[in-house]
Amino acid sequence: MATETVLFLCTGNAARSQMAEGIFRAKAGGRFEVRSAGTEPAAAVHPLAVRAMAEAGIDIAGQTPKSVAEALAGAGEHHLIVVCDGASRACPTGFPGGMTRTFWPIEDPSREGTIERFRAARDALAARIDSWLSERG
Repeated sequence: MATETVLFLCTGNAARSQMAEGIFRAKAGGRFEVRSAGTEPAAAVHPLAVRAMAEAGIDIAGQTPKSVAEALAGAGEHHLIVVCDGASRACPTGFPGGMTRTFWPIEDPSREGTIERFRAARDALAARIDSWLSERG
């Protein structure tokens, strides 16, 4: 089992962080435990996030928004990747264990609510994840 956790954090945990979780899980091959959370979790994952990910062959339909406390339960050493400005400002401190923090300012696709914006966010996240993983071998 992976000993390091990667936590993607956003405000609502309904789009960007959920997409990042799905992409990372598909690309990391079990090398890390991957989770996502929101500082103010939404009621559900945005349907256009689910659709954009399905177009890329990744199913996130079963994922649900979670709080930071829920996402960190049982996590060991971890990497926090914040994917929105709001969550970056509201980012909690005092995480258990070791933590590295990274900020990836990805535009909120739900502001315009078009599938094109969700695809753009998905592709930006995939590129960042590819780079992050390649840096770690």
